Amino acid sequence: MKSYLSILKIRFLMLLQYRVPAIAGIFTQFFFGFVRIMVFQAFYSNAVTVQPISLAQTVTYIWITQALFRLLPWEGDSEVQEIIKSGNLAYELVRPLDLYSLWLFRAIAQRLAPTLLRSIPLILITSLLPSGYSPELPSLSAFLSFIPTLALAFVLSATVTVLMNIFTLWTISGDGINRTIPALVLLFSGSLIPIPLFPNWMQNILKYMPFSGLLDTPVRFYTGNLPISELPPYIAIQVFWIFALIILGRSLLVIKLKSIVVQGG
Repeated sequence: MKSYLSILKIRFLMLLQYRVPAIAGIFTQFFFGFVRIMVFQAFYSNAVTVQPISLAQTVTYIWITQALFRLLPWEGDSEVQEIIKSGNLAYELVRPLDLYSLWLFRAIAQRLAPTLLRSIPLILITSLLPSGYSPELPSLSAFLSFIPTLALAFVLSATVTVLMNIFTLWTISGDGINRTIPALVLLFSGSLIPIPLFPNWMQNILKYMPFSGLLDTPVRFYTGNLPISELPPYIAIQVFWIFALIILGRSLLVIKLKSIVVQGG
């Protein structure tokens, strides 16, 4: 375990050096967050029924999802995918480390470092906006619910990232999975439209899918849309998908490594 934690630390510190892309990302997320808020303000001003999430909660929801944009598995690990394509995977196989665990800890760092670089400055900036455009501070119970679900969201996102890497072993290019997963994540994680605004029948389905655990679950606890009494079942769903995706990823990796052919060798 010490070796994997060292890998996570080294990878995390290396990714913290990419400050210029982070600054550009902050301005981009701020712009699109502001546009989304104006769209939802227009929606709420013309709504004829009471919505399952208030406008104030929606504004907070939007800013938190914008701050956590890099948490989502938008792509696999480009370095891992490149060594698969180039044939340098052979060097990974001779390391005295479990390959899946190595990729998993790399993926956690890949999601954690860029998120920290963007999220804290963005939340500080948006907190200075006038009322109606700024995020609300969470209650103590909401914050205590947010922390464990957010931590599990990082691990869940990392397992999806590793799965994208593993699929590259099967397809070599990896383009298909790198385009399919982000599209599903964008639509069903709450990144585009808050899940509470989906039709009830879709909410009941999305609740038990892995995508909502990536973003919607922690953000809804943060906004207070979900009470702390609902924490155990939502954590159970996140934990279930983490273990399910780890088992799936390990199984696919074992199957493929039995017949692996290194490119160029």
